[in-house]
Amino acid sequence: MSIRVPYSDNSRIRAAIVFILLPVFCLTLSVRGGSSPSIAVNAAPPTVWSLVWSDEFNGPSGAAVDSTKWTAEVGGWGWGNNELEYYTNRTANAYQSDGSLVIKAIKERFIGPDGTREYTSARLITKNKFSPQYGRFETRLKLPFGQGIWPAFWMLGNDIDTVGWPQCGEIDIMENIGREPSIIHGTIHGPGYFGANGVGSSYTLPNNQRFSDAFHTFAVEWEPGVLRFYCDGILFKTLTPANLPPSGTWVNNHPFFILLNLAVGGNWPGYPDGTTVFPQTLLVDYVRVYQRATPSSVPVLLTEEGSNRALALDSVLWLQGPFAVISTHNFSQDQHTRVTLLVANVDLLPGDDTSVVTAEAQDSQANIHPLIVEGVEKVPGFEWITQVVVRLPDQLQNLSEAQVSVKARGLTSNQALINLTP
Repeated sequence: MSIRVPYSDNSRIRAAIVFILLPVFCLTLSVRGGSSPSIAVNAAPPTVWSLVWSDEFNGPSGAAVDSTKWTAEVGGWGWGNNELEYYTNRTANAYQSDGSLVIKAIKERFIGPDGTREYTSARLITKNKFSPQYGRFETRLKLPFGQGIWPAFWMLGNDIDTVGWPQCGEIDIMENIGREPSIIHGTIHGPGYFGANGVGSSYTLPNNQRFSDAFHTFAVEWEPGVLRFYCDGILFKTLTPANLPPSGTWVNNHPFFILLNLAVGGNWPGYPDGTTVFPQTLLVDYVRVYQRATPSSVPVLLTEEGSNRALALDSVLWLQGPFAVISTHNFSQDQHTRVTLLVANVDLLPGDDTSVVTAEAQDSQANIHPLIVEGVEKVPGFEWITQVVVRLPDQLQNLSEAQVSVKARGLTSNQALINLTP
């Protein structure tokens, strides 16, 4: 299929067209738990990760969580959010079953030292047992569903007892409010951006799917100066200090501990009503923490499913290769073909221009040919993809193929094949 579009120096127009054409290329990510964008678009190849901590919840049925890894917080004081539950350390509210952790919210009157509540649930933390600084934090969950139900997988700075909240920092890897069964949120809180003013984004399942219908994976990659939020392997938000308001301070630079909880009611989700069914259960398949041997900012050239052929388009004709270096259909004065490459893991900060990315082609004799980068911009609606527009040089005219790669902030991507017309 060909779509003829006049060449434009307006990269926003080009980005919009790429956005329209992406479904044509069937961009389906390789994700566990379902199919959606066969290109593996992770932060970097999984070989760079090392598992440093995990809980697979494979204990005996009915057993409590591993006390060497988790502490069950206890209390019913509202937890700063006007929540209704009393968090207990009972196995009635948190127990292992068939390879999963079950966190159960029960409608029952419970009298504790700090008051009486009409619901019980569990809130598990790794504080004083495991508080890493940086890494990939991942869980696989099946969420509950109902008005006033609020499951979360998140982290708090381990200095909370000395500096307080929000100065300690908070990283909400996954939050869901029950009245939005298809939406999860990834958010950070800190000095100058907390509560309703937290900074983040949401991710919505397609086709009215609900997070309570199946297990889904949720993760954050946390490294110096950057946080990347994922759902089912799809990067849906990248945050850096540049995303903070002018009064905000980036405090994600010290150890944090992990939390898993299932709240009932609160300022944000509202409160249970006649439609809310109890008990509610949050199922946790695993929690895993990885650390990286290489940075997670390594760019990834997207390739076609089952091959190493780059996902690339002629920037004028919007056709896949083979590409002619010189084309009479080119609307630029030099008539050199421009090719749009699709790249994951290029973090663009405000004020960045094309100089943040370089590109090159390698021929079969291992000769390197620089490619002039003329455009670098995120694809609207696909924030994890950057379009990189390159001009093909004369040196490629007599070749039938070349291996292209890009470099961003000193990190080089994989090589991917483009076919050429000699």
